[in-house]
Amino acid sequence: MQSFKLSESDDHRVKALNYILEAWEEGTESGIAPELMAYAALYTALTDLVASFGEDSVITLVNGLAPRVQKGEFTLYRSRQ
Repeated sequence: MQSFKLSESDDHRVKALNYILEAWEEGTESGIAPELMAYAALYTALTDLVASFGEDSVITLVNGLAPRVQKGEFTLYRSRQ
């Protein structure tokens, strides 16, 4: 069996994701609709990214999301129509 060592930045990414997932679960269990959690998460993420990298960099990031969404990169469950 092969063991993998996460780099420190990978470890921080995993920890950050786990914190977000825990907060998401707590919010939805408290009756907050998932789409409201999503809007709040996006707002928080975008405001932090703008503060760190500026509007132009965030615009570039956001513009790059459209083709990724269209390709289904963020689609967890696909339905056949």
